[in-house]
Amino acid sequence: MQSNIVSFIQVLRSHEVRVSPAESLDAVNVVATLGYSDRSLLRDGLAMTLAKTPEEEVIFLQCFDHFFHGELVDFATADPPQATDQNVLSLSAESADNVKARDGKPGDGASPLIIVARDNPMLQSLLQSPLMQSLVHNDRNELTMAITRAADQVGLQQIQMFTQKGQFTRKILDALGEEHIRNAVIALEKAENPALVEVQRYRDILREQVRDYVEREYLLHAEGKTRQFMDEILSKTRLNNIEHTYLHKVHELVRKMAKKLASRHSRKRRQLRRGQLNMAKTMRKGIATDGVMFHTYWRQVRKEKPQILAVCDVSGSVAAYAKFLLLFLYSLQDVLPKVRSFAFSSHLGEVSDYFDSYSVEKAIELVNWKYGGATDYGNSLLDFARLALNDINSNTTVIILGDARNNNGDPKLEIMQSIYQRSRQVIWLNPESRRAWGTGDSEMLRYQSACHFSAECNNLKQLERIVDQLLKSIG
Repeated sequence: MQSNIVSFIQVLRSHEVRVSPAESLDAVNVVATLGYSDRSLLRDGLAMTLAKTPEEEVIFLQCFDHFFHGELVDFATADPPQATDQNVLSLSAESADNVKARDGKPGDGASPLIIVARDNPMLQSLLQSPLMQSLVHNDRNELTMAITRAADQVGLQQIQMFTQKGQFTRKILDALGEEHIRNAVIALEKAENPALVEVQRYRDILREQVRDYVEREYLLHAEGKTRQFMDEILSKTRLNNIEHTYLHKVHELVRKMAKKLASRHSRKRRQLRRGQLNMAKTMRKGIATDGVMFHTYWRQVRKEKPQILAVCDVSGSVAAYAKFLLLFLYSLQDVLPKVRSFAFSSHLGEVSDYFDSYSVEKAIELVNWKYGGATDYGNSLLDFARLALNDINSNTTVIILGDARNNNGDPKLEIMQSIYQRSRQVIWLNPESRRAWGTGDSEMLRYQSACHFSAECNNLKQLERIVDQLLKSIG
């Protein structure tokens, strides 16, 4: 029982349902109390213990139905395989109740295969195997248990890719002993034995059940792992190499990363223990004790809020990177201070209003359309100084995203130095490899002298790490 519930919790975690060790122990106690006899009661009990949000409850119910689904089809009503050989169909045309054995005695209501096997040692040996006994007698519980044991034996829970379904299906069939049925089919086919159709029927039913079992386990175990695997691949892929068909997945991944960082860095209210007395709140809280002020509350001195200025190169070479930096920053509005955004190529302009008026995706599209073009860092820095230099103070963080390739123009390094002196920190994110900094028309090594921090940043994993450090520094 504990093994089952632990496996189920692993499935939930692979589908991004958060389950703590304490909640796992509670779930084991729930199963010990409720048992497995009442499926609905068990589902509701575990849901109350493990699902903490409506979204998690939906995932829980789907995983529960897949994990505790143990029904197999009724072999007695299963359709026999289609065959074209009239000799093969001859036995099926006879009635199982009235067929006569080869010694001339009437049938006794037994399966046609059992009747024919009376004079065939090979079939008798085959029918004595536990696997064929479960198939012939329609013992679904025993067959389910056998398939489950075989699946555990071959490590089906480790399945990760859909291409592995056929491999695990064959491994489970081999572990069950399906080879004996397969050999019997070959021998009966060579001998043109009329029992062939019945043996084929049981073989096909067995294969179908194993395939269905593997399919359910794949959906249960591998779906979440495959999604995690894809997220890991996309998070480490250069953003300008990601195909258009995967962009929606990348957007979801950015929001997922932002949600994780928002949860990690959310501001917690602290109860102050000194300062100026908040008389109104103190008296209001004393109403419950007839005006006796047992608890005192203090006013909080408001600090000047930090601000972030995001300056993004949206020229063709780095537009994709700027898009996801802005998407990341505006997905963190609950925990980030005020964000002002600027976009440039040959000239620079503030684009914060776009994000106030449109969705993030639409705003980024409009920004790229308006400010895309050839790059001129010197002229863009002049525009930035005119628009925002006087607003930069010791609580300002300036993030610049660009490859620093200035087409051999004037880099206006003195403006960067002025920004460096006024701000709390200047962070430069360059999508190019460090080995390319300073080569050709790159001014990165000169700009680097006017930055508190500079880093190569061309994938979501790097971007997440840098934004995480940013939130720590301004928290």
